Amino acid sequence: MRLQKYLARAGVASRRASEQLIRDGRVRVNGQVVREMGARIEGSDRVEVDGEVVEPEAPVWVLVHKPAGYVTTRDDPQDRPTVYHLLPDRFQALFHVGRLDRDSEGLLLLTNEGGVANRLMHPRHEVDRVYIVDVPGEPAPAVLERLRGGVALEDGPARAHALEVVERGGAGSGGGSRRHTRLRVVMREGRKREVRRLFEAVGHPIRRLVRVRLGPIELGSLAPGEWRELTEEEVASLRKR
Repeated sequence: MRLQKYLARAGVASRRASEQLIRDGRVRVNGQVVREMGARIEGSDRVEVDGEVVEPEAPVWVLVHKPAGYVTTRDDPQDRPTVYHLLPDRFQALFHVGRLDRDSEGLLLLTNEGGVANRLMHPRHEVDRVYIVDVPGEPAPAVLERLRGGVALEDGPARAHALEVVERGGAGSGGGSRRHTRLRVVMREGRKREVRRLFEAVGHPIRRLVRVRLGPIELGSLAPGEWRELTEEEVASLRKR
């Protein structure tokens, strides 16, 4: 592992701040000051910062089924419930991998592995984000083609990488009489409220949005408000992706 990543993993400082610690000569490996930015360390190496031994935190990945009404932030100035209220104290230092807006539901990952999380969220890696959405009415075939082909939004064009109708003519998630259409939507960018803005632009604002998959990780049968730690196999699949 590169030394600056080791320091960041240990919670000493961010990756960039850790690089400055190395440049300043404040980091020793096996008793020797190391200033080389590309230096690598093994598990048996002794790392010190300002004379104190540091050790990396074990990687942690948690999946939360975010309910509607919760915000994806640690502290909310409006005192609304946050996703961190759903987690025990030992997970309060984790950061969320992307966001779901207040009204959206479903799969949300939290972790202390910043490098992997950042790569998952970067558009160039084209990681699938899969949603089930309910919209009023029945979008015409031409509308579905627009969604697949691309729609101009204020921050640039957006499109559904894949789109399929799951159910037509349902009564809606709230049980009302107005008919709706349920669709499965695959996105690959993850811009702010991108799915909602995309459907608003074609005249079918989303009533309900549930994220059911992110990359190789699926929401499965986890109930709203519940959480679980990812398995070793799931974490390995994320790193590979």
